[in-house]
Parts: sequence; C-alpha cells; structure tokens
Amino acid sequence: MSTKETAANIQKNPDDWVSGDEPMTDAQASYLQTLSEQARLPFTVGKDLTKAEASKLIDELRKRAGVE
Repeated sequence: MSTKETAANIQKNPDDWVSGDEPMTDAQASYLQTLSEQARLPFTVGKDLTKAEASKLIDELRKRAGVE
C-alpha cells in the first residue's frame, strides 16, 4: 500500500474534527479562492465558514476544477 493510499484511509471526516467548528484558516480561504478560479466559479464565500465547512468545500471545488 502506498503512502497516499494509507493517508486516504486514515483521513478523518471533517465533521469529526475537534477543531472543525473553529473559523476557517487564512490558508483555507486562499486555497478556496485559487480553486474557485480554476473551476471558473465566482468566489463568494465569506470568512464565516468553519474549518470543517471549508474543508468540504475544498473537496468539492477540487473535483470541479479537476484537481486530484
């Protein structure tokens, strides 16, 4: 099993994160901006997202942008 497969198998659901209800980080906000541009979607997400919500949105935008 590769390192990538191992990491994917142990990745926790954002809903289960202890800090998931904290405000998203600046890094998450920046990455969301980048991904939205790559997916050709307007970035209208405010800073009121939690870390868990931002993580889920990042996963969605990665799929839309074709980033895996």
